[in-house]
Amino acid sequence: MQTPVVGYNPEKYSVTQLVYSASMDQISAITDSAEYCEQYVSYFCKMSRLLNTPDGSPYTWWVGKANEKHYYWGGSGPGIQKCACGIERNCTDPKYYCNCDADYKQWRKDAGFLSYKDHLPVSQVVVGDTDRQGSEAKLSVGPLRCQGDRNYWNAASFPNPSSYLHFSTFQGETSADISFYFKTLTPWGVFLENMGKEDFIKLELKSATEVSFSFDVGNGPVEIVVRSPTPLNDDQWHRVTAERNVKQASLQVDRLPQQIRKAPTEGHTRLELYSQLFVGGAGGQQGFLGCIRSLRMNGVTLDLEERAKVTSGFISGCSGHCTSYGTNCENGGKCLERYHGYSCDCSNTAYDGTFCNKDVGAFFEEGMWLRYNFQAPATNARDSSSRVDNAPDQQNSHPDLAQEEIRFSFSTTKAPCILLYISSFTTDFLAVLVKPTGSLQIRYNLGGTREPYNIDVDHRNMANGQPHSVNITRHEKTIFLKLDHYPSVSYHLPSSSDTLFNSPKSLFLGKVIETGKIDQEIHKYNTPGFTGCLSRVQFNQIAPLKAALRQTNASAHVHIQGELVESNCGASPLTLSPMSSATDPWHLDHLDSASADFPYNPGQGQAIRNGVNRNSAIIGGVIAVVIFTILCTLVFLIRYMFRHKGTCHTNEAKGAESAESADAAIMNNDPNFTETIDESKKEWLI
Repeated sequence: MQTPVVGYNPEKYSVTQLVYSASMDQISAITDSAEYCEQYVSYFCKMSRLLNTPDGSPYTWWVGKANEKHYYWGGSGPGIQKCACGIERNCTDPKYYCNCDADYKQWRKDAGFLSYKDHLPVSQVVVGDTDRQGSEAKLSVGPLRCQGDRNYWNAASFPNPSSYLHFSTFQGETSADISFYFKTLTPWGVFLENMGKEDFIKLELKSATEVSFSFDVGNGPVEIVVRSPTPLNDDQWHRVTAERNVKQASLQVDRLPQQIRKAPTEGHTRLELYSQLFVGGAGGQQGFLGCIRSLRMNGVTLDLEERAKVTSGFISGCSGHCTSYGTNCENGGKCLERYHGYSCDCSNTAYDGTFCNKDVGAFFEEGMWLRYNFQAPATNARDSSSRVDNAPDQQNSHPDLAQEEIRFSFSTTKAPCILLYISSFTTDFLAVLVKPTGSLQIRYNLGGTREPYNIDVDHRNMANGQPHSVNITRHEKTIFLKLDHYPSVSYHLPSSSDTLFNSPKSLFLGKVIETGKIDQEIHKYNTPGFTGCLSRVQFNQIAPLKAALRQTNASAHVHIQGELVESNCGASPLTLSPMSSATDPWHLDHLDSASADFPYNPGQGQAIRNGVNRNSAIIGGVIAVVIFTILCTLVFLIRYMFRHKGTCHTNEAKGAESAESADAAIMNNDPNFTETIDESKKEWLI
């Protein structure tokens, strides 16, 4: 929500104070433990400067945590007196680092996310430079959003059995709640231990399949053991949870059954410890060899990373996260190891998001198109070698000409149109289009044949406004086509067809703008162009829509006509799950012709069209009757209204002479009037 900024003079600034539903201490606890935080700020301006860049004193600043003033804006970072456009070097006037600092008479905007979480949240914004004639400003501050748990990946690697980390004495006299994750390749090792004069508490890996929780509060040693049916030294993460109070103690590993031991009804109950807490073993015992993370004791996370940084021989963080969590990276995303976890690299996919599962798409208006230019073909071997060596990104190199994979999703209600077209420096091309009937067609021309090879999916209307997914994979002469949730179907190019897609030139979405000779069918369906939504478009390792909507290494290859509006196009196809062969009328077993993978029966098709025409006639008749009835009603009303024209009538209530009041006379004439009076006495709070 935008807040107009009012009232400013050189002695007094306009101050906007932000109020949160939680206290600052609570918010600080959230930001400190979060992996990432952000808060969106925007400043709309007309002759109202923001940071007064490049060298002036800022007219506007914001106050964050610890009541510190900050002179940077959304999209920038601490210590840099710039806005987002100053970082990206695309400000309206390149002499300034903020759009508003150009001091134009037209409305401008500086906006972006503040993401340095040690400065968040924004508690106050102070705005100046709105005192001049014609100066206006509007301010907007979004909610604070945090994600991730920084403590979840707070970890340390124990490189040898004699290494350990030490912390202050564990304060768990009457209650102890301990949890952590571990992974190792060794069959034994002490996780942690804290000693007293006689009392102690210890967690250890006793064998490859046993975890032990032991303690002594003065009544003699107590040990609880959880046995796993599978080895725990498999270099995978395992979770340990141990609890102890005056009534009982328990131990659980992963999702194995919890082991519980009741405390004696009489005896000591307080755990008295004096030594430091040792993590990883100490005192000559067999220490732990592996990695421990997210160690929490009585609700407090022990900062293993920071302690490992200042301890000789230790490694802060862990490696090998992708072994356990690499499958979380979806749609071809690549898992990357981090010291404090892992991340998914989505650069070679058509998806975005933390786990490469967020669709990237856009809405196309009529006449809009997108072109992705491949590299120009090399003229000789030396030129080709040079281009490969100097390619800025592997994604820009030539695709494998003997095979390709195309994936995308679309939704439209208008046909015909071109969805995707790949041209070449030769006569080769590949096209995916929607025919006037709403059916899908794939056209391949790889040379060697007189006419392009067509794949027609005649029995499905794809121009029904619903999202549809298309997956086309070719390996030499074999083509696999998968639509929505239906099974994949294979096709084969003619024996005379070539198998190489020679010298790909450009990829078009929405409309084909290409010089030279174009296939007649493509030319016929190319006007007025595609109207609808396209998403997750990918050709081999190239994602043209993502390159257009996100700044990637391939963005320089993209040219757009019109303005793309980002959309996920419904995210996934809304097609029903495929029917069984017994109930599917299109199954091959129910059809006489088995020559096509998506057969089309002209007789059945005619019956369907006749049914549609019959339904249309019925609907048209109903509409005509309704319109005729309305017209008759209007004629009757007009005749009734003008039947007394030229005479004078009064609406005095009958029985007025005998009534005690005017209201009584009306009530005598209209018995429903009492309901009106009663209704008028009601009060409504909205």
